[in-house]
Amino acid sequence: MRHVLGGCTGLHSRLKMAKGDTGARCFQGLLIMGNVVMGCCGLALMAECIFFVSDQQTLYPLLEATDNDDIYGAAWIGIFTGFAFFCMAVLGIVGVVKSNRTMLLVYIILLMIVFAFEVASSITAAVHRDFLTPNLFLKQMLEKYQNPDPINNDDKWKSEGITRTWDRLMLQNKCCGVVGPSDWQAYNSVFRKRNQDADFPWPRQCCVMDLLGKSINVDACKLGMDGYYHKDGCYPIISGPMDRHAWGVAWFGFAILCWTTWVLLCTMFYWSRIEY
Repeated sequence: MRHVLGGCTGLHSRLKMAKGDTGARCFQGLLIMGNVVMGCCGLALMAECIFFVSDQQTLYPLLEATDNDDIYGAAWIGIFTGFAFFCMAVLGIVGVVKSNRTMLLVYIILLMIVFAFEVASSITAAVHRDFLTPNLFLKQMLEKYQNPDPINNDDKWKSEGITRTWDRLMLQNKCCGVVGPSDWQAYNSVFRKRNQDADFPWPRQCCVMDLLGKSINVDACKLGMDGYYHKDGCYPIISGPMDRHAWGVAWFGFAILCWTTWVLLCTMFYWSRIEY
C-alpha cells in the first residue's frame, strides 16, 4: 500500500508544471501569444464599436424614434468588453510570466465576467439586425415627418430628429422615401395631410437640385417627369451601414469569444498545474 501511494504521489508531482521546466516554458509562450492576440482583438473591437456609436451617417434619430436602439447598446457594451479584453490580456501575461496562482485566479474570474458581457453584446447585435425592416422606417416616416402637432415634448424631439434626418438623406443621397416616391402617395401621412398632390406630391428634397441647392424645375418635379425627381428609395442608404456595423459587432465579437474560450481553458489548465 505504501508503494502504491508513493507511486501515485510521484506521478502527481511529475504532472505538476515546475516553473523551470521546458514544457512549462513552451506552454507559457503559447498562453502569452494567446493573450497578445486577445488583447489586440479587444482593441480592434473597441475601435469598431466607437466608430459605430459615433454615428457617422447620423442615422441614430431613426432608431431612437422606434424606442429600440439596442444595437447601439450592444456597441456600447462592446466598447467596455473590448477594453476589458485588453486589460485582461495584460493581467494574464503578467500572471503567466510570474506563474502566480492568485493573479491567474483573479484573471480567470474576471475574464469569465467579461466573456458573459461580450456574449450579451454579440447576441443583441445579431438579433436586432432583423429589426431593421422597410416597414419600420416607412411607418415612422409617415407618422412623424414634418409632424406639426406632437403629443408631448418627447414626440416633438423625435419628430424633429426624423424630419432633419430624412431631409438630409433625400438631399445628400438623391433618394426619396423608403421604397420610392410612391410612399408619399400610396399611404396616409402627416405630410399628405399638409400638402395636396396639386401642391406637392412628395417633399421638395426629392427633386433634382442644381449646384445652389434649388430644384432645377419645380413644376416638372411635381408632375413626376423623368430627370427632375429621384426615383430610388432611401432604405438601402439606411439599412446598409446599420447592417454592416451590426454584423461587425456581432460576428467579430463571436470570433473573439471563440479565441478567448481556448485561452481561458488553457489558462485554467496551467493554473491547476502550477506548484504551490
